[in-house]
Amino acid sequence: MPDEERLIPVRALLDAVRAGGRTALTAPEGKVLADAYGIAVPGEKLARDVDEAVAFAQRFGRPVVMKIVSPDIQHKTDAGGVVVGVRGAADVRAAFHSIIESAHVYDPKARIEGVQIQELVPEGQEVIVGAVTDPTFGKVVAFGLGGVLVEVLKDVTFRLAPVDDAEALSMLDSIRSAEILRGVRGRVGVDRRAVAEQIRRVSRLVADFPEIAEVDLNPVIATEDGAVAADIRVILADRQPPARRTYSREEILTSMRRLMEPRSIAVIGASNEPGKIGNSVMRNLIDGGFAGEIHPVNPKADDILGRRAYKSVTDVPGEVDVAVFAIPAPFVAAALEEVGRKGIPNAVLIPSGFAETGEHELQAEVVAIGERYGIRLLGPNIYGYYATWQNLCATFCTPYDVKGGVALTSQSGGIGMAVLGFARTTRTGVSAIVGLGNKSDLDEDDLLTWFGEDPHTECIAMHLEDLKDGRAFVAAARATVPRKPVVVLKAGRTAAGARAAGSHTGALAGDDAVYDDILRQAGVIRAPGLNDMLEYARALPVLPTPAGDNVVIITGAGGSGVLLSDAVSDNGLSLMELPLDLDASFRRFIPPFGAAGNPVDITGGEPPSTYEATIRLGLEDPRIHALVLGYWHTVVTPPMVFAELTARVVAEFRARGIEKPVVASLAGDVEVEEACQYLFERGVVAYPYTTEKPVAVLGAKYRWARAAGLLGGGS
Repeated sequence: MPDEERLIPVRALLDAVRAGGRTALTAPEGKVLADAYGIAVPGEKLARDVDEAVAFAQRFGRPVVMKIVSPDIQHKTDAGGVVVGVRGAADVRAAFHSIIESAHVYDPKARIEGVQIQELVPEGQEVIVGAVTDPTFGKVVAFGLGGVLVEVLKDVTFRLAPVDDAEALSMLDSIRSAEILRGVRGRVGVDRRAVAEQIRRVSRLVADFPEIAEVDLNPVIATEDGAVAADIRVILADRQPPARRTYSREEILTSMRRLMEPRSIAVIGASNEPGKIGNSVMRNLIDGGFAGEIHPVNPKADDILGRRAYKSVTDVPGEVDVAVFAIPAPFVAAALEEVGRKGIPNAVLIPSGFAETGEHELQAEVVAIGERYGIRLLGPNIYGYYATWQNLCATFCTPYDVKGGVALTSQSGGIGMAVLGFARTTRTGVSAIVGLGNKSDLDEDDLLTWFGEDPHTECIAMHLEDLKDGRAFVAAARATVPRKPVVVLKAGRTAAGARAAGSHTGALAGDDAVYDDILRQAGVIRAPGLNDMLEYARALPVLPTPAGDNVVIITGAGGSGVLLSDAVSDNGLSLMELPLDLDASFRRFIPPFGAAGNPVDITGGEPPSTYEATIRLGLEDPRIHALVLGYWHTVVTPPMVFAELTARVVAEFRARGIEKPVVASLAGDVEVEEACQYLFERGVVAYPYTTEKPVAVLGAKYRWARAAGLLGGGS
């Protein structure tokens, strides 16, 4: 059936359900949708009396399932409205009367349309296919084990709807119980393409009809011959969410360029008084060496920090790219009107006292003014922002001027300062640090779009508590990830939204579960904690991209080798099974009581030459794609000796065009800290006192390489 013809009966049905004041479709109505979209369901008929029930059951010629049909009874099993495996006229009659009586007891006022007579589906693997409307990502399709296992195991995966054939098939491999679908203990596997097709068709249905809030096929009976939905449940939304104002990529880049590379800045609320935010912002801009124009605005001053002050931003001569607000929240709206009349495209709203304190109307007023004049708003309730390559420090916090390739953003001011402290302690060069606060307008997808194009940025790391528009973020991430890594720390792992769900699928779609799968689908590296996010951001630009999956561990301590092996497995990496010739080559450099194989244990008492020889071999052999080094502090090979020889050998091979990621774990006395810093600065990611962290960073590099299409296996 052509697409436009398929939509007609569905549109008519949904309009009729809405006109009747209902949000839940009955089973026969659900079958209309299934038939229109080719969703495989058993044969079924609606029996309005007991004689019809007997006739329909006889027509199917096999055992049937009988279910109550009522627009007022959604949980049929709870109402005693389902009888399975009914055979013969007498049993059909008895089941029909029992179902009707139970329904009346369950809800005396319920409207009864009849009893559904449905073919009994052959036994098979029960799975669930569904879709929900996520407040962040919109239509999301779900797949997992179904039936009685669905809410016990909660083994479900999610994707943005609609999905294509490849995405649908990938969902079958994304659940923990994927092996069951392939067949275990003598059981044959399921028809994977049939299951994937059910997923794809459901995703297309909800994408075509946004008013559908939830779809639940549970269970879908999957066998080696196909996949049939034994039950279909459809719920309509009470109302559609308001449309969010969107901007084209070109519009975002134009405004972001003027924000991040401004030629002229006005500080509204600039002050001569130390301790005032307006004074701190002015000091940071001036002392930071910003080369553009800085215009203080204060109606009560003629001169601020040696610069002419203006009574109003409208008095400032020439074009202004950014207005930084350092005035109390109640005065922001009026000042923003003047910014709009001046034609300034960006406002950085540092003040607090808006939605975060319950002042939603005040924030809405400010947003409305911004939209009316075409002003993009950063904040409110932020610490400001840094653009180091412009020597720009538009913040009331401590300055930072170490230029580099890492862009860092945070929704929280406290997290922002942790970012700043980490960068300073580790000497991490940054291209920008940006506070987002309440995200009244500018948010992560705007920044991601800019940083994806910014030549100074090599890696983007973002702390976020939520996303205003998950789909816009995913689109920006997909455009960015092929060129540079995106690391996200998503705070909040609650599933509060699931409590109000009306279906199995909805109940499983907790906030964090959806975020986890969708961010992975977008190619984003999700960091488990704040320090992890910062370390990934610091380390990923340092490591070369691996050319393959073969990881080799070279260690001076057997215990470290075991822990490093565990970390390799935990991070989804592959320890190389050494070919006999390569194993023999390693054995030439280690004592008889050492252990080749992988990990290669050179033992702790070996001189620097043994470390050097084995590292050289690991870099030389093209079958090895990444090295994990485990160092143990001894007087024979002190930490800085190990660091210097490792850095020298790695640099030599890189000069020859052989670049492999090398990470190191250093165990020992405090001297290993200096050695790690030395290695890090020379392209070897090294950490003291931990076997987990260096391998986690390597795992993050591999995840990005796969998401970027630089390695096989997908993200």
